[in-house]
Amino acid sequence: GENTKRKKKRIRVREHLQSLENSVSNTDRQRKRKRSDSSSPDSKLKKDSDGTVAQCATGLRNLGNTCFMNAILQSLSNIQVFSCYFKELPSVALRSGKTAGRRMYHTRSQGDSSVSLVEEFRKILCSLWQGSQTAFSPDALFYVIWKIMPSFRGYQQQDAHEFLRYLLDHLHREMQGSKNGLPSPALSPDRPKHASESKCCINGTSTIVTSVFGGVLQNEVYCLICGTESRKFDPFLDLSLDIPSQFRIKFTKDQEPGPTCTLNDCLRSFTDLEELDETELYMCHKCKKRQKSTKKFWIQKLPKVLCLHLKRFHWTAFLRNKIDTYVEFPMHGLDMKSFLLEPENSLPERCLYDLAAVVVHHGSGIGSGHYTAYGLHEGRWYHFNDSTVTLVSEEAVLKAKAYILFYTEHTDQESPAKL
Repeated sequence: GENTKRKKKRIRVREHLQSLENSVSNTDRQRKRKRSDSSSPDSKLKKDSDGTVAQCATGLRNLGNTCFMNAILQSLSNIQVFSCYFKELPSVALRSGKTAGRRMYHTRSQGDSSVSLVEEFRKILCSLWQGSQTAFSPDALFYVIWKIMPSFRGYQQQDAHEFLRYLLDHLHREMQGSKNGLPSPALSPDRPKHASESKCCINGTSTIVTSVFGGVLQNEVYCLICGTESRKFDPFLDLSLDIPSQFRIKFTKDQEPGPTCTLNDCLRSFTDLEELDETELYMCHKCKKRQKSTKKFWIQKLPKVLCLHLKRFHWTAFLRNKIDTYVEFPMHGLDMKSFLLEPENSLPERCLYDLAAVVVHHGSGIGSGHYTAYGLHEGRWYHFNDSTVTLVSEEAVLKAKAYILFYTEHTDQESPAKL
């Protein structure tokens, strides 16, 4: 009986999404018309900066365990260099016939040209920070996600980090395939292209995804038997950091807690020299066999936005455990210089980062619990909990047990006081 109920619910949901798809393009056209008549959202926000800014924040409805998606969308909406690019894309060309109201981005890579992730993502970003008190429903975007990312179909809780990776990858691929409507100047970085910069394009042409989040790691492997060193460059969109084991110990009430784990401890553990264990022996080309070796990561190129994922979930024999350790992270001035391959070639201020958004997982398991996000908007911190958005203090943000941290390149305009 339970299964039949579930099936019926699924069919209802599918029909709902189908009808949604049809209605979305109509309401969207009307919304576009209204929006083009009014002044731009940004100018409107600036006028309101006398303390009423709290009213501008818009929540996202939970469609059934979709807090993982909402937390990521709200975080990305607060990364100005990224979200402004999408918001400024040309609005949908009102064509005649079936394609009316749709920008036909080329979705060859997704195998479906009837939907556009870029378009739905753009609409979501335009709907947030509009000053509307009612939460926005991201169901049109969720429909596209169901179509092009089968692993996110259904209503079970998903991993927010995994969703972020899929979302960025699919946005990147769709934009690589699109020939129309993309202003190319925004894609070319302001400074001259170095050899390393072009390597950062994850499979092929650069897009806003790789130009904002793309960095390059140098992976050095050293054979302990013959001393041969091999180096390879790996592009990255985010770094997944272990919480070092010495900080994972659970203390009882009587025990004195140990030192606090810091984000720098996690970064050091990621870049430190490590001896590869028996299960991951390295194939040495000189010895022509798998040998004991050491591995070290260096950052060869830092991205404009540094996304750091703290590995809080670990598989044991049958369970996925959560590491609940608090990790202290800076609000301003995260200095990445000591992790750079050639720090002398980087300007000191180019290595400094300020916090823009944080995703938090509340609860004990990966398939359960709840995701929320903190985001900095026009100098004030907000907490995004699905439909509810509240203003919070910096102290509240710094107390969070972060799962994903988004840092943006430090700029002098704000010149924040160092903590």
